[in-house]
Amino acid sequence: MSATATARSSARRPTPPRRSRAAATGAKKGALDSRRGAFERYFAGVLPGASRVPQELHEAMRYSALSPGKRLRPMLALAACEAVGASWTRALPAAVAVECVHAFSLVHDDLPAMDDDDYRRGRLTTHKKFGEALGVLAGDALLALAFSELSRLESRGVPPKQVVEATRVLARAAGSEELVGGQALDLSAQGRATSARAVREIHLRKTGALIAAALDLGGIAGGASAAQRRTLARAGRELGLAFQIHDDLLNRLSSLGRLGKRSGTDEARGKATYPRAVGEARARLEAARLFQAALGRVLGLGPKARNLGHVVLAVAERDR
Repeated sequence: MSATATARSSARRPTPPRRSRAAATGAKKGALDSRRGAFERYFAGVLPGASRVPQELHEAMRYSALSPGKRLRPMLALAACEAVGASWTRALPAAVAVECVHAFSLVHDDLPAMDDDDYRRGRLTTHKKFGEALGVLAGDALLALAFSELSRLESRGVPPKQVVEATRVLARAAGSEELVGGQALDLSAQGRATSARAVREIHLRKTGALIAAALDLGGIAGGASAAQRRTLARAGRELGLAFQIHDDLLNRLSSLGRLGKRSGTDEARGKATYPRAVGEARARLEAARLFQAALGRVLGLGPKARNLGHVVLAVAERDR
């Protein structure tokens, strides 16, 4: 079969990494589901109660943060902590912090001045349910809560110096050179012809930086060596870029019922996406290559990284 025919045959759905290495993970889905449940309970307890004043703001924060989601970033943080030899529970404050930043970014992305989306995860977006002003404020408050929670790493046995380092890592990932900067670049590229290199830079900032930070934060909480942290951060960048390319493809082909938000919106707005820049078939091949590279890096950390490998595979195989 020619390379062109191979590319065409893969053009209908995202291609996950080969499973030959996946068998080495030995992870059980039930165990990860249990861990996710533990995270959800912890997260719900950290967020201000909806009955606390100001009630509507706290209700909006909980609506945004606790909406049904993949919880990719917190699961990566917990699994990374385990991969470097510590108990995953040690990283719970870091997992909450990174999910708060993620939730803040989604609330603000959906605003009329940004992507102007009405649905997120199958529900009305925060600003559609609570109004634009409370949407802005809920996002602001979630960002502040992230750093408040990150300071609680010390109560889990993380040395103060490493808590400071974790704060630096998350602040950079959330700031003008990474996540927020990626959003600014994304807005400026809308409606314009954008090269694959430019799209890559947007995706690495807007999505890759926070996924890399989730892995790095888990490593920091677990006492990772400098070499382990470098491996986790590199895997995070690869996984983040693959995740966003995969998301670009899903936006083209999925539906509101499956994706949880309207499909085809990227194309309609002229967004900077990989399929638009290089074509659908090449985008799928690049996503598969990046997923495989990220999986290889995390499995290289040793047998304690098997659950982390399982999370990477789950990301590669998602259909929403």
